[in-house]
Parts: sequence; structure tokens; C-alpha cells
Amino acid sequence: MPPRFLYLHVPFCLRRCPYCDFAVQPTRRPPIQDWLDAVDAELRLATEANGWTSPLQLETIYVGGGTPSLLGPGGMARLRRRLEAYARWDGGVEWTAEANPETFTTGLAREWADAGVNRLSIGVQSFHEPVLRWMGRLHGPAGAVASVEAARAAGIDNVSIDLIFALPTRLGRDWGDDLARALALEPAHLSLYGLSAEPGTPLGRWVREGREAMAGEETYAAEFLRAAEVAAQAGLRQYEVSNFARPGRESRHNGAYWTGAPYLGVGPGAHSFLPPVRSWNRRDWKGYREDLAAGRSPEAERESVEGESARLERIWLGLRTAEGLACADLSERQAALARSWRSRGWTLDGSDRLRLTARGWLILDRLAVELDGAA
Repeated sequence: MPPRFLYLHVPFCLRRCPYCDFAVQPTRRPPIQDWLDAVDAELRLATEANGWTSPLQLETIYVGGGTPSLLGPGGMARLRRRLEAYARWDGGVEWTAEANPETFTTGLAREWADAGVNRLSIGVQSFHEPVLRWMGRLHGPAGAVASVEAARAAGIDNVSIDLIFALPTRLGRDWGDDLARALALEPAHLSLYGLSAEPGTPLGRWVREGREAMAGEETYAAEFLRAAEVAAQAGLRQYEVSNFARPGRESRHNGAYWTGAPYLGVGPGAHSFLPPVRSWNRRDWKGYREDLAAGRSPEAERESVEGESARLERIWLGLRTAEGLACADLSERQAALARSWRSRGWTLDGSDRLRLTARGWLILDRLAVELDGAA
């Protein structure tokens, strides 16, 4: 089936944060026209390769990065015109765009709303100045507040805030204060990500050289559980491991990933899933652009998700959401294992669905492997 969910990756950032392992191209002058041409070329190749004879009928559009707010004045409207050659959508579409506070203005917010963006994801990460400097962020606490206000002034009231937890304890970051300041802005959605030291990042090197120490497992767990409690008190339901939302404001786009729906990813490093094939593009902007300019697909690799790998993935994706797994689909061994989890506080009570608690989500990977092994 043709995908109804489209992701577009904007690889440009003013600088690369020391913990970032995304497909990012640091630049002060993003080549917007070149990026738009590449998007157009990749969409054309995907349409031809898959034999799609009519425009895609989209339910969600997600413009991520990188820093999509670096598309600048007119950028989102120009992107819309490119997309209209390959896709259609109606007023019910969820169109998300990511933004960093330092490049998101009231004028840009209005332009995005006029272009069709109706959901904003803001990379706040923290409200503490020392922490923001350590992260390499270019905005201060006031910038985060101004971004939310700019979005709402433009009529975009579906605002999500990103925060990072489990930072090195030496930074003295007050996690409770960050949560309180984020929730005081009354976001519709909150995404929380635990800091990790990826091997190819400066942070990964600092940790290997002993120049930086990551937060311990106890700190990670305590901050995760505290966030779950505080968000619930503020009226946001934890509907997925890392995501909290007010009723009806769950991310429909991300929901496609978690339910195994077909989706198309465009841009450096972007992933696509056209069952049973998952594929992903090369990550470097220069190579990605050169491939498309030469009429070649920028695909780097692909894999077939079938058999045992598909079964494990279904279990893992199901357990990571609040919907969980249908107990009727479990084998007797799996059901017995699930009952043992309940006594340890890892699952919620309920007869028809197997749902993890926040404590269970802390060990999601382990539990998914155990449940798959009991099939």
C-alpha cells in the first residue's frame, strides 16, 4: 500500500551539539534551494520505483532535523509547493515541524501556519543556562518561552516540548525545576529523552577519555519515574515510553512507526518502511545530494522485516506504547511470564491487554526479548 505518512529530514544546523548522532550538516548558510531540489528528486524516484500512479494521500507530514527552522522565510511554503506535485492531504492532516528557539520567530511561525503546519515540536532540552551552554545550545531559557508564545500567536496551539534527562550530575541540573518550567507553559505534548554517549560524538569521546561521567542507572531511573509522575499530575498521559500528551494530542505520525504502518522518509539518513522492506538513506549531505543530482537513489541499505525479526519487532513496538499487546495473542508460556512481571510492578493490572508500567518501560528491551523467547 502507498504510505500515508511522510517524513522529511532537514539536515542543517548552525552547529552540532556534542551529544548529537543525527544526520546533521553544520552550516551558517543552509543551501535551501539545493535541499528542495533533492527532496523533489527523491520523491520523483520513489514514485517511479514503487509504481505509484496517483498522488500519495497523506495523513501526516513531519519535517524533522537537524533544524527545520533554518529553512527561513518562505522555506516551508516552497516545500509545500514541491510536495503538492506528489501528494495530497486535507484539513485533517497532522503537519509537524521541528524548531530550535534561536531560529524560530513570530514571523516564521505565521509563515509556517499559513503553509499548513499545525503542530510544532520545540527543542528546548533544558531551562538552565549552564546546562544549555554545556549542551552547545544557542538559546537561553527565555528563547524557549518566546517560541511557545510565537507558535500560539500564529494559531499553532498543538505544541510539543523536548527535554533531555539523566545529564552528568556534576552540572547540578535541577530536573524537577526543568519539568515544572516546561509544564508551566502548558504544552499539548512532552517528549523526554535520556542522554546517551554515542561512540561517534564528542560526548562519547569525552566519556571514553574520562573527561566526562554519565549519570548512573539510579539517577536515570529516578528522573524517568519522576517525570512520569509529574506529567500525570499535570494532565499528560504517558502514551509511549518517551512521550506524554493531553487527550487527543498524541503524535499521529509517530504512532505510524509504532504500529508498523507504511511510511516514506525523504532526506539524508531518513528511513522508510514499505512492508516488508525497511530502507534508509546515506547520512552525509554531500553524498546524498550528489546521488540525486546524478539520478541515483540515495538509499544506503535495506532489510526485510519478516519471520522471527518481525515477531520480535511487533512485541517491542507493542510494549513501548500504552496500548500494549492483546493477551489473546500470547502463548501460554508468554502469559505465564507476563503474570510474573505483574508481581514485580512491571505491568498494569488488566485482563485483556499486557501493558507496561513506567518501571517496566525502564527495562523495555529486556522484557521484549524475554517475551519473544517465550513464544
